[in-house]
Amino acid sequence: MINHIWFIIIISSILVSLFNGNIYNLNQVIFNSTLDSVQLAIKLLGPMVFWMGIMNIIKKSGFINLLNNFFEPFYKILFPKVKSNNEISSAILLNMSANFIGLGNAATPLGINAMKELQKVNKNKNIASPAMCTLLALNTSSLTVLPTTIISLRIASSSLEPESIIITTIFATSISTITAIILDKFFRSIKRRDK
Repeated sequence: MINHIWFIIIISSILVSLFNGNIYNLNQVIFNSTLDSVQLAIKLLGPMVFWMGIMNIIKKSGFINLLNNFFEPFYKILFPKVKSNNEISSAILLNMSANFIGLGNAATPLGINAMKELQKVNKNKNIASPAMCTLLALNTSSLTVLPTTIISLRIASSSLEPESIIITTIFATSISTITAIILDKFFRSIKRRDK
């Protein structure tokens, strides 16, 4: 569906540019935008590689076991039917850790891996399990304490105070995560009542 919307927007903008005689300006915008995108991607590559390396070190050093112990009480509340200290909990915790330090792009493959692990123990393969729904809610709301990607974007854009968004990010993502958990539990209780 979203592909159709983007296609309509792109075709509409080209037609409007042709109609108004601004096709030259449209070409300039397209080429300048692609150049800016490539330059921005190159500037973000360093921080992204650094934090992905940190995530791999966390995974391979066994630090994930300390995270398991620390987050176990929360984990039991959020994922009551999924056992802790196994591949599934490690995958979920890695995903949550990547979101926690603001690595949205790095968190995506980790989230997909966590979903695959949850799907292995899912009894009905055609319907998302409650744990999968909870993970999706947490991943979408993504509690972030250190928004590294946003700070990197602000540095790349020559911001004078790139780290000034940390407090507001913590506040906003805390509210979004609490809301996601409450709604997840609320809709789960409605579904149980319907049965």
